[in-house]
Amino acid sequence: MRIKDFISSIPYLKSLTRMLIPGILFFLLPSCTNNPDEIRALTGGGQKAMDHAEQVTIIYSKEGKIKMKLYAKDFVKNDYAKPPYIDMNNSIRAEFYNDSGELENVLTADSSRYYEAEGNILVWDSVEIIGKKGRLNTDELVWNASIERFFTEKPIRITTPNEVLYGVGMEANRDFSWYRILHPKGTVQVNKGEMPN
Repeated sequence: MRIKDFISSIPYLKSLTRMLIPGILFFLLPSCTNNPDEIRALTGGGQKAMDHAEQVTIIYSKEGKIKMKLYAKDFVKNDYAKPPYIDMNNSIRAEFYNDSGELENVLTADSSRYYEAEGNILVWDSVEIIGKKGRLNTDELVWNASIERFFTEKPIRITTPNEVLYGVGMEANRDFSWYRILHPKGTVQVNKGEMPN
């Protein structure tokens, strides 16, 4: 006699089997879950990938006019960081333009980080700005695009056709027609009519 025939010959065993098999399946189902960490490890979905490019040009415009062109040899965009940022390394160059489209000054540095939400660009290592008004050298500088100002708390050197100024900390407008050294050092040349009483 086969097992199937044996089960069908005993009426209560048949109904017991109908209840027992779904019950066993009900208890086994929870053990068939997938571990999300294992899935991410297999698919690579757990890695927070960053965009990477080389020889990148970024053009920043305002009201249809080009305000800045930024050239970077190495470009890394990380949208997963808090806050998200863009790193530009291995030598960067930023050209700043006035409303007439004329080049005002050129910034060069070894590295930079751009925080798009805040509109801030932090540049560091061998920072130099060369413009019509002179030259600025420092180790670190922040450019805020929304108010179009430069800031630093680091030591600075400003070279003009008439003098060399030193200090710690500075803020300046885009074309360096106005700047303020927070803690000046050394001697400053002033015209006779500008001397305080």
